[in-house]
Amino acid sequence: MPTIVILGGAYVGVRVAHSLLKTTAKTVKDLKIILVSKNSHFYWNMASVRLVIPGQLKEEQYAVPIAKGFEQYPAESFQLIVGSAEGLDTDAKTVSVKVGDAEQSISYDHLVLATGSRYVDSNVPWKANGTYEELAATIKNVQERIAEAKEIVVAGAGATGIELAGEIAFEYGKEKKVTLLSGDSQIFGGDSVASSAANELKKLGVVIKTSARVANTTTLADSGKTEIALENGEKLTADLFLSAMGVVPNSEYIPAKLLNAKKFVEVDETYRVTGAADVWAAGDVVAKPKATFVNGDLQATGLAKNIDLVLKGKTPAAISLMPFDVAAASVGRNRGVGRMGVVKLFSFMVYQMKGKTLGIQKMPGYHNGSSF
Repeated sequence: MPTIVILGGAYVGVRVAHSLLKTTAKTVKDLKIILVSKNSHFYWNMASVRLVIPGQLKEEQYAVPIAKGFEQYPAESFQLIVGSAEGLDTDAKTVSVKVGDAEQSISYDHLVLATGSRYVDSNVPWKANGTYEELAATIKNVQERIAEAKEIVVAGAGATGIELAGEIAFEYGKEKKVTLLSGDSQIFGGDSVASSAANELKKLGVVIKTSARVANTTTLADSGKTEIALENGEKLTADLFLSAMGVVPNSEYIPAKLLNAKKFVEVDETYRVTGAADVWAAGDVVAKPKATFVNGDLQATGLAKNIDLVLKGKTPAAISLMPFDVAAASVGRNRGVGRMGVVKLFSFMVYQMKGKTLGIQKMPGYHNGSSF
């Protein structure tokens, strides 16, 4: 009985699991899929910048139990293990998984690494860093603090930071002062649409400080405010400091020989892990290319097809991604900036594609596999 173990219950892991159960399981006898996820819920983190605004989204719009999405399959074909990957032995073809206080070893015929990445600051919900209970508590905490704060500083001016600052400013207007810090000389990493993003944020009243890289933060005992020390020597204070900087891969359980210097997994053009037979990887944990939802989606689709090919004795194929780079960010709830390759997108186009809903209408189809 071929056993495929998938580590990670976010977009990539869930998509690969559904794809294999819908296609490969029909032709490969007794195929077993084991999905290991630290979070018991499928979390639509794309909407995290909006769900932290009190009253905007209901819980069921952004988080649903993973298990419910797989009830359609025979019980013997699928198993969900809510736990965290702690170790990997590619020679023995086993994964160590911690479930509660106990640790167990799981054998695999093929292994998919889809554990993604996380923000260094674990007190923000831009990604699901821990269990669902921990995530829910973080969301509630940030919602309450945003509601109470009068001065908010957002550090990190990539897409997440831009969208977060825009959401807060759109909701509260002049009630709150929102400052966005960029460590670079421009926001959005100097992308060609950076100036457009800056103009949209300024229309909402967001104060932008560039070349303002955070050195450290300190909670002031007398006021409870946060003091933000910048590398240029400047100091700011805020009622609330929200970090959207410092993304690192969730790869601590992976042997160093399979990682590059920045701890990302190295893969070939088929997304098979370099130096490990029968191990595959996709999504944010992979070294290339830029981590985006679209790239992860295409990687997951191709990876599932390649495992299907290998199980049928065929040669896996190179996975094709987008032929051009895409960058987009919503700014508030009715505007946005973006481009496809070198072609700039109009604001209303970004709004329709992303900003209007942040994709939450797509969540049911990803959760139960009906979109694939």
